[in-house]
Amino acid sequence: MKLTVIGNSGSYPGPESSASCYLLEAEAEGRTWRILLDLGSGALGTLQRHVDARTIDGVFLSHLHADHCLDLCGYYVMRKYHPDGALPRIPVYGPSDTARRMAKAYDLDEDPGMNEEFDFIPYDGKVVEFGPFRITAREVVHPVTAFALRVEADGRTLAYSGDSGVCPGLEDTARDADLFLCEASFLEGAPNPPDLHLTGAEAGRVATSAQSRRLVLTHIPPWHDPAKVQAEAEQEYAGPIELAVPGTSYDV
Repeated sequence: MKLTVIGNSGSYPGPESSASCYLLEAEAEGRTWRILLDLGSGALGTLQRHVDARTIDGVFLSHLHADHCLDLCGYYVMRKYHPDGALPRIPVYGPSDTARRMAKAYDLDEDPGMNEEFDFIPYDGKVVEFGPFRITAREVVHPVTAFALRVEADGRTLAYSGDSGVCPGLEDTARDADLFLCEASFLEGAPNPPDLHLTGAEAGRVATSAQSRRLVLTHIPPWHDPAKVQAEAEQEYAGPIELAVPGTSYDV
């Protein structure tokens, strides 16, 4: 399973990166399967540097804040109006209100909204078997309905925090993961709101408790120094730690 960081900026696109988006690729049935974890603000443009965006098989949204889902609007236009013809409908997994919210984001009537381009499917607590991928969505704490995603393929496991405070669902998702892609939006000692985001130290503690084998920090807002966030995590986690960098790929 190959992970490519498309966008890693927290809360809004930064000068070096779009907002959250991660490309996962794995081989099965004689071809390469491609899914996206989130498609946040600005990410669709960056995605096209790495793959033909028309080859994506499915999208898995952690939640419906703009920095994690809004470029689905542009993707809708690409799939509906491409001069080579409309593209086949693909699944978009997410919270139960995703179809309505995305229609409103593009000022569409809810019927048909984007339903002719995307098959919107709520997680509803079920494990998703999708080509070579097995995806488990666990609800985490955030001001809106949000999920951490555990993706298994080729005998390996990627855990993606989405946006989350410290909670059992996050730790369960990261348990024994080969790579834990974890947000770290806050700094220790600041007046951080509860149940919203993690500090670098909290990300490190979750990784340690869950016995994750590798920690990659992401979703750091442009106003923070990523080196400070990494230094916090290094005080709490003894395993390998990296900062997510757009364009970087990992063999999970």
